[in-house]
Amino acid sequence: MPSPHRIAISAEVADALRDGSPVVALESTLISHGLPYPQNVEVAAASELAIRGSGAVPATVALNEGRLLVGLSGDELEALATAPRGTVRKVSRHNLAEAIASGQWGATTVATTMIAAHAVGIRVFSTGGIGGVHRGAIDGRPPTLDISADLEELARTFVAVVCAGPKAILDVPLTLEYLETRGVPVVAVGTDQVPGFWARRSGLAAPISVPDVRAAADVVRAHADLGLASGLVICNPVPEPDALADDLVRQVVDEAIREAGVAGITGPATTPWLLARVAAITGGASVRANISLIVDNARVGGELAVQLAD
Repeated sequence: MPSPHRIAISAEVADALRDGSPVVALESTLISHGLPYPQNVEVAAASELAIRGSGAVPATVALNEGRLLVGLSGDELEALATAPRGTVRKVSRHNLAEAIASGQWGATTVATTMIAAHAVGIRVFSTGGIGGVHRGAIDGRPPTLDISADLEELARTFVAVVCAGPKAILDVPLTLEYLETRGVPVVAVGTDQVPGFWARRSGLAAPISVPDVRAAADVVRAHADLGLASGLVICNPVPEPDALADDLVRQVVDEAIREAGVAGITGPATTPWLLARVAAITGGASVRANISLIVDNARVGGELAVQLAD
């Protein structure tokens, strides 16, 4: 549990937690690394509004002045969104202490947002998609061992993470295997398949399928009652009007990965390069789908938090 002087909770979020009201955490890498200004602020504000519309309180998480900030004000969102390029750290578990010690702005990934949410008692976190096992991480020649810290955090930290499934650029079957091995339930809501991130279906059977958010809340509740320490992945498909066709996503991702290999893109640069290339190939359709699913996941996260509070 982090020391209290390393966490600053906004008054609204603190009041909601004290009263047992529903709260949903949001990450901040979307703001600092995911979208350009002012689109980043607009999407962050739309996500917070979607949570409020579901009856819950949003708590966007970031780092600044040596503390984890749980619940950003409008001015803080603007400051993070307009910080000069390269001055905001992308923070995961491995560099969280260094980022805190620096006293500068840091944006939280899935893993770090889970840490902050769990520390203050927030049980639901909404994001776009989770990280996972990258292609070639296990079966590459040689294997890269490039596996997102999100998976280990899900294995150790009890937070229900609402997302559109693993990002489509990943090795999704191996990601699901990894989560199963680490005891992380993957629950698809309203579908019998794991969502394909930009697409509504991936062609992979959902490990657990429930009809609606109420049933998903029952699974989360039972998980907590059993004292199981892991998180849960709650999969919500991208809204149909903005979804890409399943076969198009597979085709475009395969093309982008081939191009990355030719260009020699490796390591931490791989994910942003692939996302940008997919956006270019699809004429921006993947970006529109990404924004749509981020906001809709916030809405569903709010609904889930309300169910759990009841």
